[in-house]
Amino acid sequence: MKTESITLRPYAETDEDAAIELWRRTWQQHYPQINFGDRVDWWRARWHGELAMTATITVAESAGKLVGFVTVDPRTFELDQIVVAPEAWGGGVAAALIDEAKRISPDGLDLHVNTDNVRAIRFYEKHGFAISGEALNWRSGAPVHKMSWRPS
Repeated sequence: MKTESITLRPYAETDEDAAIELWRRTWQQHYPQINFGDRVDWWRARWHGELAMTATITVAESAGKLVGFVTVDPRTFELDQIVVAPEAWGGGVAAALIDEAKRISPDGLDLHVNTDNVRAIRFYEKHGFAISGEALNWRSGAPVHKMSWRPS
């Protein structure tokens, strides 16, 4: 998949099922030892109760199919989710979504990433993020890095 074939657009309510399924299968691929199917109801409630209410959500499409999304709250700088379909990894979707997140929140972005997600950490560093703190994920208890991007 090439960057030229990606279309970014604002999230619409009709994207919900595809976005939630993309979240589930992407996380399932990265952490196969966890059954993310068991977490879909929790994720749907979080999507409605938190993200869709407070974040600006941008989706990425290729050939009419949702292949990624990013959630950004420019008031808090929080980039809560960036999700890219596994078959689109390395194809420019994540870079396009990060660029859009920076456009939405030009004064900065903060995110948390699991410390064992080396691929994601390298990606964020490549895009100007730096580790700015350490924490535990309040949902899972997993150790996470806080990573931040600020404009030059």
